[in-house]
Amino acid sequence: MRLSLLTRWTALIVTLLVLGIVIALLLAHFLPGQPLLVLAGTLLCVLPVAVITIRAQLQAMLSLFRALSGTVASYQDGDFGFSLRWPQNDELADLVAAHNALGDVLRKQRLDLVQRELLLDTMVQNTPVAMLLVAEGSAIVYANLAARQLLHHGRRLEGHHLADIVQQAAPALAEALARRNDGLFTSGEGEQEEVYHLARRSFSLNGRKHELLLLRQLTLELRRQEVQTWKKVIRVISHELNNSLAPLASLAHSGAELVRRGQTERLPQILATIEERTRHLETFILGYARFAKLPAPRLAPCEWQPFLDSLASQAAFALDCVPPAQAAVFDAAQMQQALLNLLKNALESGSRQEHIGLHVSQAQGQLRIEVRDRGPGMSGAVLENALVPFYSTKRSGTGLGLALAREIAEAHGGRITLANREGGGLAVTLILPLLDRN
Repeated sequence: MRLSLLTRWTALIVTLLVLGIVIALLLAHFLPGQPLLVLAGTLLCVLPVAVITIRAQLQAMLSLFRALSGTVASYQDGDFGFSLRWPQNDELADLVAAHNALGDVLRKQRLDLVQRELLLDTMVQNTPVAMLLVAEGSAIVYANLAARQLLHHGRRLEGHHLADIVQQAAPALAEALARRNDGLFTSGEGEQEEVYHLARRSFSLNGRKHELLLLRQLTLELRRQEVQTWKKVIRVISHELNNSLAPLASLAHSGAELVRRGQTERLPQILATIEERTRHLETFILGYARFAKLPAPRLAPCEWQPFLDSLASQAAFALDCVPPAQAAVFDAAQMQQALLNLLKNALESGSRQEHIGLHVSQAQGQLRIEVRDRGPGMSGAVLENALVPFYSTKRSGTGLGLALAREIAEAHGGRITLANREGGGLAVTLILPLLDRN
């Protein structure tokens, strides 16, 4: 049966009042005419009973409150293994039940969190990527197994300073960390040479700045990619050489046969064809050589009008904008080479010459040079592979024009994008950082 606190305390007070009245009536019967004695006797009888009864009730409640305070303190410490019991069926029983339910929820959540942390720690510890969490001041807060093996012979790194660990590591790692950005570096020599990628991210944790360092070994992946690239290069070069050498051999044989017969009237035509195929082969080989030997850009201020005039003398295009007044900072020769390749591609796409445009703009710290045409554009598959070296959809193409433009853009710290235009055609954009001319 459920009795609320109000009902229980009301019944207790009423019982004490009734007891007091009964005792007062009895004393008044035996002590007539003595109201003070009756009052004093009544109080002496009722007060001890009331104090004992109320104290007993309050003592149980105070014990419950102390237990609640203790379990809340345990919850704050992360210990959710406590539960409480209240024998009465009242509001305090509801409070205890809610408290125990909260403990069950927190206990379940803590168990789930522990399982997730265990799973995450297992994944982090067993990943081949070396991970270091460094607090402000270069103190290492966390390091996984790969980081310990790579930097400290398998020993723990927590508590050490990154600067001390780097002094014992390869000099290439120290140089890569000093650059303060992501990038590749090489450690070791000869057969022991290893290539790593360093990535770093900064964030705040518990109000303090931290940095996450990720070291990934790329040697095997790069070697596999290198082998695939070489295979592709060899296939392309072999195909082009066979296409040129087979006709050359046939023409040379035909020329020798005509000379033997004394029929020399066709020799000029045969020699001209041999010359044309030889020059094509020479152009093909030089294109690969230029791509492989692209030097580092020599950055210098370049005024737009002379640069565009020089470009217009070598390729036809329509300027779709007013050139920026501010001089750009780039390698003029390399940028001209990249744009000539893009303009040549635009013309070879089938676009009419008057529809080939060049647009230059500067905004938000970026320089954008866009070559536009009204050719057929590119399909999705071609767009995905167009920037890959040696990829070409042209029968006699080398696949180096866009790749060389991309190489030049990235050497300047920028990138290249391709997108089909509304109404047909393609837009190729070189996006470069807007550098200070000083």
